Amino acid sequence: MSRRILLLGGTGDALRLAHRLGPGHLYSLAGLGRVPDDLACEIRVGGFGGAEGLAGFLRQAGIDLLLDLTHPYAARISANAAQAAQVTGVPLWALRRPAWHAREGDDWRDIADWAELIDALDAFQRPFFTLGREPLAHLDGIPGHQYWTIRCLQGQPPGPRYRVLGDRGPFELDAERVLFQHGDFDVLISKNSGGASTEPKLQVARELGRPVLMLARPPLPLADRTFEDMESLWGALQA
Repeated sequence: MSRRILLLGGTGDALRLAHRLGPGHLYSLAGLGRVPDDLACEIRVGGFGGAEGLAGFLRQAGIDLLLDLTHPYAARISANAAQAAQVTGVPLWALRRPAWHAREGDDWRDIADWAELIDALDAFQRPFFTLGREPLAHLDGIPGHQYWTIRCLQGQPPGPRYRVLGDRGPFELDAERVLFQHGDFDVLISKNSGGASTEPKLQVARELGRPVLMLARPPLPLADRTFEDMESLWGALQA
């Protein structure tokens, strides 16, 4: 693999690819979660300063290929990557995981944004949020009839009407069943992230007949090459 790669990560797929990269390549993380200490490639933690800063880094570091394996909802990072690639002429390849699709027995309700989500939540009492950190900014506005459970990378002490569970996938089906049972959740709030590592929660919601408020995916920019799975991406890197 003669090309010098900058891998934009933060997902399980990105970490799996980073484990395959050797010295001379770079793995970039925002730094919100655990920083791995067992990689052969170089790790860079922190932002670049927008598209302009990323473009400057691509030139300075002599990057030949930019890989976008960020989360499907990290739209700003993906947009910066596309702009920086266009300015510098560095090819951009992206992993675009297929979205989940509702199956028989699912009660999915599409949600456009946070305002619509709050309105849709009014009928429920014990929501389970799996959106990352965004609900933490709204803890002061929890309605009196609700108790929130929020799962994100970093936990924090509970409040009178909420608890924050610090955890990261992959999540096992049986463990998700236990969590739903103990939490007595009456609705699941999810991003349509795709992939297998966080999908078990959807099966449990289906089994229990719980509705799912599904936050819509943001539009993502075009890339020079797009892949739907890790193995096809890895095969292209070997070609």
